[in-house]
Amino acid sequence: MTRFADTSPLRRPLPRKRFGQHFLHDPAIIGRIVASFHPQPGQHVVEIGPGRGALTLLLLQAIGKLDAVELDRDLIPTLRETCANAGQLTVHSADALSYDFYQLVRGAGKLRIIGNLPYNISTPLIFHLLDQKTCISDMHFMLQKEVVDRMAATPGGGAYGRLSVMVQYHCAVTRLFGIGPGAFTPPPRVDSAMVRLTPHDAPPVAVADPAQFARVVAQAFSQRRKTLRNSIRTLLTDAEITGCGIDPQRRAETLSLGEFAALANAVSARPNS
Repeated sequence: MTRFADTSPLRRPLPRKRFGQHFLHDPAIIGRIVASFHPQPGQHVVEIGPGRGALTLLLLQAIGKLDAVELDRDLIPTLRETCANAGQLTVHSADALSYDFYQLVRGAGKLRIIGNLPYNISTPLIFHLLDQKTCISDMHFMLQKEVVDRMAATPGGGAYGRLSVMVQYHCAVTRLFGIGPGAFTPPPRVDSAMVRLTPHDAPPVAVADPAQFARVVAQAFSQRRKTLRNSIRTLLTDAEITGCGIDPQRRAETLSLGEFAALANAVSARPNS
């Protein structure tokens, strides 16, 4: 997984290609990440992929207690030693892609999640976290800039797609700042960016069946060069699409969140849906 670096004199495990590791070594960027996250005592913070512990250390110093989910077991001893005197660190040796974040919730509080996500699994990990959004108050992630652009994209552009629609249905998306390859060791071949995702208290559009909504969005974008007439023909007829106030000759990338909701609700209203 992509990791934050530490500045301690401890043994430093080398980045592993199979985990997509790129260690962030720029203290100014690390400080800016913590400042944008603005941790406060008493908040329940969970870090995904803490790596060597540079970010973990600053978070612990700010709030005194932290949960961390780490896949690479070889990094855990270094992480614990780096943060030994900073506060109470609980490390969960697990794959965040399958981790049940609900088990970390204590009482009525929600989780604040932060991490430098591995680029090769960032999209499925985001979807995994969206499935658990009711236990999350906000998420701050460093991602490949292209992924952040897709999350925040508006209809009509090339970056707008399934990820845009689904993330915006579940969360408010805020771009924070960009990070160049030189901030990492080894430097990745792409630019990175920080993003804030804040789950909506209620979805911005009314959807009768969220699972049906997800199905319509996925099918519409599965063949994004095709018109709706062709891409969702197994779900709705031309007449039913027109009944939603949408031209069947339009493509998925031109539809707003509200229009996808209208299509999904029309599918849900069918007798055999």
